[in-house]
Amino acid sequence: MTTDRPSSPRPRPPRAPSRSQPTTVHGQVRLDPWAWLADLEDPAVLAHLRAEQAHTEQATAPLAPLAAQLFEEIRARVAETDRSVPVAWGPWWYYRRTLTGLEYALHCRAPRGPKDFDPPDPGNAPLPGEQVVLDENRLADGAAYLDVADVVPSPDHRRLAYTVDLRGAERYVLHVRLADQLDAPCERIAEVAAGVVFLDDRHLLYTRADHANRPWQVLRHRLGDPPEADEVLLREPDERFHLGLSRTKDGRYVLVESHAKVTSEIWVVPTDDPGARPAVLLPRREGVSYVAEHHRGWFLLLTDDQAPEFRVCGLPAQATGELPPRWRELVPHRPDVHLEALEVVADHLVLAERAGASPRLSVLPLPEDLGSADLPLPEGRTVPAPPDPAACWLGPNPDPANPTLRYEHTSLLVPRTTLDLDLRSGRSQVRKQQDVLGGYDPDRYDAARLWARAPDGERIPVSVVRRADVPLDGRAPCLLIGYGAYGHSLDPVFSSARLSLLDRGVTVALAHVRGGGELGRRWWEGARLTAKPTSFTDLLAVADRLVDAGWADPERIVLRGASAGGLLVGATLNLAPERFAGVVAEVPFVDCLTTMLDPTLPLTVTERDEWGNPLADPEVYRVMASYAPYDNVRPVPYPPVLATGSLEDSRVGCHEPAKWVQRLRAAHPANQVLLRVDLGAGHAGPSGRYAAWREEAFVLAVVLAFLGLANALRP
Repeated sequence: MTTDRPSSPRPRPPRAPSRSQPTTVHGQVRLDPWAWLADLEDPAVLAHLRAEQAHTEQATAPLAPLAAQLFEEIRARVAETDRSVPVAWGPWWYYRRTLTGLEYALHCRAPRGPKDFDPPDPGNAPLPGEQVVLDENRLADGAAYLDVADVVPSPDHRRLAYTVDLRGAERYVLHVRLADQLDAPCERIAEVAAGVVFLDDRHLLYTRADHANRPWQVLRHRLGDPPEADEVLLREPDERFHLGLSRTKDGRYVLVESHAKVTSEIWVVPTDDPGARPAVLLPRREGVSYVAEHHRGWFLLLTDDQAPEFRVCGLPAQATGELPPRWRELVPHRPDVHLEALEVVADHLVLAERAGASPRLSVLPLPEDLGSADLPLPEGRTVPAPPDPAACWLGPNPDPANPTLRYEHTSLLVPRTTLDLDLRSGRSQVRKQQDVLGGYDPDRYDAARLWARAPDGERIPVSVVRRADVPLDGRAPCLLIGYGAYGHSLDPVFSSARLSLLDRGVTVALAHVRGGGELGRRWWEGARLTAKPTSFTDLLAVADRLVDAGWADPERIVLRGASAGGLLVGATLNLAPERFAGVVAEVPFVDCLTTMLDPTLPLTVTERDEWGNPLADPEVYRVMASYAPYDNVRPVPYPPVLATGSLEDSRVGCHEPAKWVQRLRAAHPANQVLLRVDLGAGHAGPSGRYAAWREEAFVLAVVLAFLGLANALRP
């Protein structure tokens, strides 16, 4: 990293001793010199991680003033005292508030009239009659980390259930107490997974995780009983599947959902019979997935059965468990439109869709009697959204009688906006737009959708933004961000923190490479399993397109990716280290081959539908061994690299970036590689908002240093 400060001797990075023990898989010998770093019980490992953190602090000390400045810029754009748009739920308005100086949110409610669906004014003040039902700051009580995964009122709204993790390991404690008394006695159930739902006012369901942190049991708890008396309702023995819980919008059923990557099965429990055993909705069929909602005696199913991009079918509630099902097709399969989610709001079916790399919402009126209606349903109307590249998604819509649809949209230029669509008139009303303090003017910036051409001829979408006065002459430094896995999309959402880069002349690009979901199921399948290397050549093609179109300087492109996106940028770096000015890899899945060879690690078995099983399949092993970032570091100079890890990360162990950093350093004496370790957080990093802003400010300072702009003046 460079600054314009006087040079000083580079601090010597920690060197972990090599303790290589060769292993042979499918006749191939593999060396792993730093495998011992995975043993967090070894005191030497923690000592090494602390040494890495100290080294990074020393090496980046010249950037501290810039990081502090960036933090203040980020903070100055945020309305620190704020209130979300209230949501009508039962007799209450529910909303969240933040207060200046507090890391975490307050969960609040205030009384509303029985037919009062228009939320109060979008100001930041408490509503009349406000009750604080949960203060996350009190829960943290000085802890370095806090994650509240669930906040669920009982059907009568008298009680509140919530799950709390104070480590980052995604092991939670379930609390249940009276909603209107913060100091009321709590029932506590330890060692639960995220996900809790009330059956009725006296019974709830929750999940427990196995040794691999996979939710695999559903238990029923009667309030007032000791947890030891809780009954296990369901066990999922197949390690590829994890269990989740939801309640249908009309409150008639609780759904127990078992999901693998490409297969699912749902069981239903009627809420008017809390002692009932779960009944299967549709029996499991390998390679078929579905989600469900209930409406007027029918289950509405979003399924990929004979429909790669999904279709919507209706199944009579009395026909559950039948195969083949007696369903009626409401929305047929369309190969150019991918259906992601469904919602039922006031006798309307709302679909979250993707078409041409752009997310959108579509609304279709539901007939009163699906059994006698003419089907399929007429084509729905599309909900207005900002110009591409943009994103939109469904908001909370818990009240089935509410005649308005809450949704949100944003773009690279438009701050996050909360809207209500009147389903009767078809008109949308903005309820609130994210405040961006300091005089943000979207006209000062320019965003575009580009298309890159991959080596196999496929067109790859790219979302890109710059300040409008930065010329398209191929001289702008560029931050290129990618993910490309699990069918998850890297949506072009607004970021006020990003303005600190744009205002320093940096172009920011989002690469929608294959492996993601931007162009539907085929986009995911195009870089899944043994096709995974397609993601890496896609990313190189995106970099080429940015240069050819004049958006980026070929000598000043920095890559950034997190988790599976860390694998993406790490593997791409190995293909062409000379192409990039630096890489930021956050909690990166860079030692993927080692992890996927070890079925005892969290998530390994459930991940096989994404990456394959290299332990059982020689071809999967061959392909993964050819791209795994840790295994393919070349003995050549690399650009500077910042990797991050979290000690409590149960998804990507911090040994993965630690091992990768060691191999990069050993590959060439010129390689400057840093590891930043959070010793008190999990996969998502710091939990408090100020802590998260400081972390982002640090990363942005490093990006600017990699780009040669560490001390660039603000305009």
